[in-house]
Amino acid sequence: MTVQVVFVHGIRTSATMWRAQLAHLEERGNPAVAVDLPGHGTRRGEEFTLDEAFATIDRAVQDAATRGPVLLVGHSMGGLLCIEYVGREDPPPVAAFIAASCTSIPRGVGLAAYRFLARRFDSLPDRGLGLTNRVLDRTLPPETRPDFGAGGYAFEAQDTALASLSVLDLLASLRRIEVPLWFINGQWDQLRANEKLFVSVAREAELIVVPRTTHLVTAMRPRVFNALVDVALTTVEATT
Repeated sequence: MTVQVVFVHGIRTSATMWRAQLAHLEERGNPAVAVDLPGHGTRRGEEFTLDEAFATIDRAVQDAATRGPVLLVGHSMGGLLCIEYVGREDPPPVAAFIAASCTSIPRGVGLAAYRFLARRFDSLPDRGLGLTNRVLDRTLPPETRPDFGAGGYAFEAQDTALASLSVLDLLASLRRIEVPLWFINGQWDQLRANEKLFVSVAREAELIVVPRTTHLVTAMRPRVFNALVDVALTTVEATT
């Protein structure tokens, strides 16, 4: 059976951030779906809740699992949610898992500082969009530059989503994960704070750090990220 892939995006962005990966998998012959979490993308205006975020991931995974083994790929906030999801006491039908740009525990001073900065940007006349666009123009290649914001930015859901992450028990979840797991981080990713801890706790984990790359590793180095997705797919194919 062909390996199925489910993608979960990060905060503020949407399913469109995965366009390069979806195109690559279509060429490779692996069915794939990228979901929009509540309050994001096609679901902007909807309230963000953890329950519905997990339900969204679960619907996509359960549906994909009817057609083959599932590789789950999450980025940033999506990666944190997927850690909690894959590490449930009653594990979902996930054969392998890529957690990208999410090796930081969202609590305490770090989370408070992130929320403070997000609110400051949100208070600007353009909600910080001008600065965001300038940074993306300078750091992302032309092939993926439009993808990050193509589904719009979930400004209204951002603070609620950030606050909700503090209840996640990521270390307990990581200890329960028994499928192959890859942590993929950019060298300059600000969310590498607990990288060593995450790797030490997760029993089946491998860490891959992509040189000269920021938090947006999927879009900044799409060919590298796609190659790492291929590694995960080959691993699943070899064991099923």
